[in-house]
Amino acid sequence: MDISFALVGKGYVIVASDTTAARSIVKMKVDEDKIKVLSPHLLMAYSGEPGDTVQFAEYIERNIRLYTIRNTHPLRPPSAASWIRRTLADSLRSRRPYAVNLLIGGYDTSTHTPHLYWVDYLGTMSEVPFGAHGYGAYFGLSLLDRYHDPEAPLEEGLATLRRCLDEVAKRLVVTPEKYKVKVVDKDGVREVEI
Repeated sequence: MDISFALVGKGYVIVASDTTAARSIVKMKVDEDKIKVLSPHLLMAYSGEPGDTVQFAEYIERNIRLYTIRNTHPLRPPSAASWIRRTLADSLRSRRPYAVNLLIGGYDTSTHTPHLYWVDYLGTMSEVPFGAHGYGAYFGLSLLDRYHDPEAPLEEGLATLRRCLDEVAKRLVVTPEKYKVKVVDKDGVREVEI
């Protein structure tokens, strides 16, 4: 049961994901980081089948790092998102498809713009102003639709995210205890408390 949210503001992308690792009715871990930092200005929140998510995230991380080493510059967020989507779509047509849903957030240092991409397990990708995966999406998307402001400063974006997390805590039967929140902007990726 994974819950992840992301939203774009003025010069930043906020990505949040729960830290619970569970299988069926058993909670195995409460400090799992489900947000992978792919490069200094790119991160990816993943959810889905436990084995698939970790293997796919590590595969993507290593290949983006390899690209940076070979070409001496990192992939820009639109290019990285397209390559990740293609990799997921190719795996779908193989004998070992990945059951992974992604929120890819990044800051393009050449154009000074933030980007957020919503990708599902079928390889469907869309650039969005906000996104969510998991059971939290049932409650959070309507709040994001109403309160999200693409020109909001970081504090206001965090307040909108807090509103979504509070709604999930209030309405969802099995509520995650903690969330990990990361922000990517012109200064790179950093973790924030909420």
